Amino acid sequence: MRREGAIHAYRPACALLLAFATANAAEVANAQQPDQTLLYDENGLKLRWHLQLGLNAVSERNLYWNLAATTSPQSDFDPVSHWLEGYVEPGLSFEWTPFGRSTFYGKLSSVGSYTAGTDAFDWSDTGRITLEEAYLGYRVGSAEATGLDLSLGSRELKLGSGMLIANGGSSGFERGALKFGPRKAWKRAAFAHVYEDGFTATPFFLQPNELPSNDGHNKLAGGDLRYDAAAGGFLGLSYINVLHSDSPYVKAPRGGVGPPTLLPRGRDGTNALNLYARTNPFSGAFRNWFLTGDFAYEWNRRVDLEAWGGRVQVGYAFSGLPWPTVLTYSFQTFSGDDPKTSRLERFDPLYYEGSPGAWATGSKSSLVFINSNIRAHEVSLRVQPTERDTVTLRYARILANELGSPIQFGQATRLLNFGGAAYLISGVTEHHLSDDVFLEYGRTINPNTFLTAGVSMSVPGKGIRGVADGRTPNWVGGFVNAVVNF
Repeated sequence: MRREGAIHAYRPACALLLAFATANAAEVANAQQPDQTLLYDENGLKLRWHLQLGLNAVSERNLYWNLAATTSPQSDFDPVSHWLEGYVEPGLSFEWTPFGRSTFYGKLSSVGSYTAGTDAFDWSDTGRITLEEAYLGYRVGSAEATGLDLSLGSRELKLGSGMLIANGGSSGFERGALKFGPRKAWKRAAFAHVYEDGFTATPFFLQPNELPSNDGHNKLAGGDLRYDAAAGGFLGLSYINVLHSDSPYVKAPRGGVGPPTLLPRGRDGTNALNLYARTNPFSGAFRNWFLTGDFAYEWNRRVDLEAWGGRVQVGYAFSGLPWPTVLTYSFQTFSGDDPKTSRLERFDPLYYEGSPGAWATGSKSSLVFINSNIRAHEVSLRVQPTERDTVTLRYARILANELGSPIQFGQATRLLNFGGAAYLISGVTEHHLSDDVFLEYGRTINPNTFLTAGVSMSVPGKGIRGVADGRTPNWVGGFVNAVVNF
């Protein structure tokens, strides 16, 4: 089981809402009240305190479509799970501007997280306190014209839409807070933003904050070039090189029969190119439409890897309705390893943003399937009855690209059995994996407090039902959480 990948894939509603809360808290707070976090502001020096905390109650029934009852009955795995998870992240930051346009800055924060009860990966009553952000930076000029921003230390960095580089930290398992996934900062990060008339160049070096129990000792470097249009929209290209990795790759058995083959340190030396774009709103009759596109190509001559993945997304913002309403359709696909070839074609999703509104494949199914050997049609409808209330309905139809080829295994492969649940190591014999439905409600209680509730269901397709001779019930569950952000 690829533990790291499962966490990145299952940053479900809570992680998405945390990001939503962070952005909206800052926006609303700035518009309605002075900065409550300011501790000191004299002689060009500003000191601020920061605090995020959350509490999440989760209930799941027929976990993993109850496959364990057929494939591993001796494990006594309980497909019904209820747990409470929480986290707190305090921090301090500073900005010092001694010379007019030049600013020195930095931040120090930590995360304490805990899970009470037994979560979906069969981990109980566990948690950790870890360092989150600890960085120093220097910037001069501005992002709107010409500028330079240098940063060194533990910090968040996201490239493009988050298809490959977004979540630098791992949560869940021994660290607790599986669904919240509060850790996002890279353990070590060195990067620069160079701005010039809408263009941004970002060379970087990154080392993820991996779980101690599953540390692949990954190190990455590369660069990103992006153009942001004044009217909205962007176009960018990222190059990523894995300098070092102990994470294995998995290869399909020849002809799709038999166990897969592990390639030790398979990721080491992998290269990736990621092209991404988003239109600004069209004009005239198409002014309510928007379009985004992402494509990635990966290669590694050492293990004969050649893989690809991508997404096309089109959205429409309805006008003339009582409530603001946005309808979005996405098609995303990631290559799988073809059992008929000697080449490795299985896409490596690296450190993608795995929230339902980002790069998750489905809602519940994203706990099982990573973005590899998968394609999905996804539709979302977002309605905002009031300024404080948002309702989102999501549907995803998920299929396998290659039959007889591993679906779940990927980076950081680990031959472990979590509670006896089946993990489809050798793939499926039918393309249709599942249909996921997710209904989510969000309420902004005040500029710093956010309440969210959601229910979801995953209906197994022929590929899943074939694993257990059709004895696969619908996987259902729900959650309610509160997030406070300063």
